[in-house]
Amino acid sequence: MDNAIIVKNLTKTFKNFTAVNDISFTVKPGEIFAFLGPNGAGKTTTIKMLTTLLAPTKGTITLNGFDALTQKHDARNSFGIVFQDPSLDDDLTAFENMQFHAMLYKVPNPNAKIKELLEFVELWDRKDHLVKTFSGGMKRRLEIARGLIHHPKIFFLDEPTSGLDPQTRNHIWSYVKNLAKKEGITIFFTTHYMEEAQNTADIIAIMDHGKIIETGTLKELLDKTKTDTLEKAFLTFTGSEIREEEASGLQHLRQMRQMRGR
Repeated sequence: MDNAIIVKNLTKTFKNFTAVNDISFTVKPGEIFAFLGPNGAGKTTTIKMLTTLLAPTKGTITLNGFDALTQKHDARNSFGIVFQDPSLDDDLTAFENMQFHAMLYKVPNPNAKIKELLEFVELWDRKDHLVKTFSGGMKRRLEIARGLIHHPKIFFLDEPTSGLDPQTRNHIWSYVKNLAKKEGITIFFTTHYMEEAQNTADIIAIMDHGKIIETGTLKELLDKTKTDTLEKAFLTFTGSEIREEEASGLQHLRQMRQMRGR
């Protein structure tokens, strides 16, 4: 397979608002791909379409050879995801959270895999502890382990280190780089921490105003902008004005309903 992810002419329009405007890109198997952009750029909407949570207005998405629109079940089984917002059950233990996810994906005889993954994220000694007792970093590590239980070929990480301390962030990215190197898993991630993308990504795509404005290696982006850090290159491409938070399609629909009701 030449590409693990193929996106062609992807567009999402809500009424008279275009969140994602005719974007195309590819990600190779085993590649670490950073997807960056200011607030409101269209990143969240794109991630939702890539993970089959939102249907595009037009365009195509292929994940591991599966059409994400017509072969949703196969596409979903081929990727794992760590959402920006926590999604663990705090009233279950770490082991129980893993078991539940394994059951959803019909993983056969999952206990050995659960042990392997909890050891990988250094949580095996806390397997019987309730998740409500975990720190933010521990929860993130558990979410990474849970997202890998069904042997995905693509791993989506939507700002996985948001709000974590620098030591924990570095720890998590060491796991991620290990996955790509040892397991050949394709990593697609978003982050607001420029140094994470600079230190981790093979390819970086920068999105703004619903369009991808530049894609390349770190060196290519720095050379093009004649800068010495990704943050400076990013600001050269996108400007330095403060942006409003990106509103989801659901939020836009709610706003329109509220306006009609006035």
